[in-house]
Amino acid sequence: MAINHPSARSENDSWDIVSSVGYTALGVASARALQSRRAQPLALDPFAEAFVKAAGHPETDAQLANAGDEADWDERTALWADFFGSRTRYFDEYFAASATPQVVILASGLDARAYRIPWAKGVVLFEVDQPEVLRFKGEVIGKLGAQPLVERHEVAADLRDDWPVALKAAGFDPAKPTAWLAEGLLIYLPGAAQDALFEQINALSAPGSHIGAENGFRPGDVGRIREAAAKGLSLGAEDSAFDVTSLWYDDPRELPERWLAERGWDVAPVNRAELAASQGRPFPDRFAELWRSSGYFTAERR
Repeated sequence: MAINHPSARSENDSWDIVSSVGYTALGVASARALQSRRAQPLALDPFAEAFVKAAGHPETDAQLANAGDEADWDERTALWADFFGSRTRYFDEYFAASATPQVVILASGLDARAYRIPWAKGVVLFEVDQPEVLRFKGEVIGKLGAQPLVERHEVAADLRDDWPVALKAAGFDPAKPTAWLAEGLLIYLPGAAQDALFEQINALSAPGSHIGAENGFRPGDVGRIREAAAKGLSLGAEDSAFDVTSLWYDDPRELPERWLAERGWDVAPVNRAELAASQGRPFPDRFAELWRSSGYFTAERR
């Protein structure tokens, strides 16, 4: 695969697993792989390292190769593993508590939950993402010989397009309660696309449905994070050629928690830094302050 580190987004851009937004899924897989090496991991993902190795990207390959033993990790490596380990555990627990007959993982990337966490009998899971990302994941999983622990359906669709049509064609039933997941997604959507996404989710959600999501950025957040990175507070590798902030959007948008609450959803937000601390992996103080205004939320439709 060709390696492409873009400097900007375009209206109809697409990607595979080593370019643009697809590469961010690979980077998060490397963090989950590192987390899985911990003596007491926040979350275990036995597929993450296989994804990284199969992609063969020099930066993520080097990240795993240079990490060494957990005892030798520097602060940046530990933070990289725990930042995403904390998020992974939070949404693993969200699914364990949801108990709905349907699950939809939006922009599923290299999410391997269909293969690594227990599911109740009869649950049907749908993974929505770009065709090339789904193809890559399917090839790696296939070579490992792993079988899903749930009835799983792929939906090759762009979330900026009319993805509900493709979802229904794959067997999704809007009359049944659904657990939705938007993990690591909203910051990669323009404000109008994010607002449209929640309109579509709301229209497709029967009473008893759930949403688990990571917050998007508010206007000014991206600039604040770039300024922090210039002071050495970047989450990623300092010598990376990949500027992930070039893929983010923080243009005006609805605040999802408020929007959902106004439409009959019970919303429960959680602060990212406080969550990590409650899990026994607090962020360094200077980094915790940077991310203090961001986090995750779950919501249930009455």
